[in-house]
Amino acid sequence: MNKIKLLIVDDEKLIREGLKVMLSLFDDIEVVGTLENGYKALEFCKANEVDVVLMDIRMKDCDGVMGTRLIKEQFSKIKVLILTTFKDKEYINEALKYGAFGYLLKDSSHDVIYEGIKAAYKGNMVVHPDVATEMLKGKDIVKNNIEKFSLSEKEIKIIENIGNGLTNKEISEVLFLSEGTIKNNITSILSKLELRDRTQIAIFAFKNGIVT
Repeated sequence: MNKIKLLIVDDEKLIREGLKVMLSLFDDIEVVGTLENGYKALEFCKANEVDVVLMDIRMKDCDGVMGTRLIKEQFSKIKVLILTTFKDKEYINEALKYGAFGYLLKDSSHDVIYEGIKAAYKGNMVVHPDVATEMLKGKDIVKNNIEKFSLSEKEIKIIENIGNGLTNKEISEVLFLSEGTIKNNITSILSKLELRDRTQIAIFAFKNGIVT
């Protein structure tokens, strides 16, 4: 069985070690390192194989936003999952903008954190419901953007399912369409919204109230 190679980054040693002990209990996770800031995380990624980085957002020397940016600029395949106690809208949007695959709260249960790591590893978006709510505050919801971007009802459903973390195969089963049709529609959505990839579609879904 291939284990998920996990790097834990938090400036509080007690939290780092606690997460390591807890997550090492799962058979399919290997904690390959624990570090205290984003700079050290980047250097570790240069020298070691890492699949997922579980990273605190607020750290003194290099916070999770900058750490995410540095790692994703050089290692596009590494998934960064933000873990924090702070429901801070600005931090949320910045981390996601730079390529974080999700955002969980530290008071989440062990199983939620574990499932989040697995989902991020597979390339699916992970957002705690409380964080999603925070992201939506102050946003103009859905209708204006649907009209602005000329999105069809089918495209909205696909965006919603991407936001909920479904794969193309799963979306095709839910909507009773072929995978090829789903792929073609995603290409159209990316073009209409001027986005780069499905992660940005998921962020769009959360920011615009398509997923709540």
